[in-house]
Amino acid sequence: MTPQQQAIGVTILFSAIGVLADYYLKIASGKPFPWNSWQFLLGLSLYASTAFGWLFVMQHLKLAAVGILYTSSMLVMLAIVGYFGFGEKLSIREWIGFALALASVVLLVRDH
Repeated sequence: MTPQQQAIGVTILFSAIGVLADYYLKIASGKPFPWNSWQFLLGLSLYASTAFGWLFVMQHLKLAAVGILYTSSMLVMLAIVGYFGFGEKLSIREWIGFALALASVVLLVRDH
């Protein structure tokens, strides 16, 4: 596996960690004092845990590529969590947006 492929995998993994952090922050946001909840602290810790790995990713991928890959994968994963975890419904426009996000990732990966 090339360093670029490893960086792509790490970026997707960090998207998943970010989604998990967002899940806990969403739960914390429903509390009367969200900043004092263990869910907030866990979400914050999960976000912070990825900082060191981003240095590896940014050594091997263009910043624009990191942005597209991270945002697209996080978008799809957050939609899945919202749908199954919080009962949020998706419109046809959102489904089209997800398809376009995935298309951008396919185009991006073919460039590396």
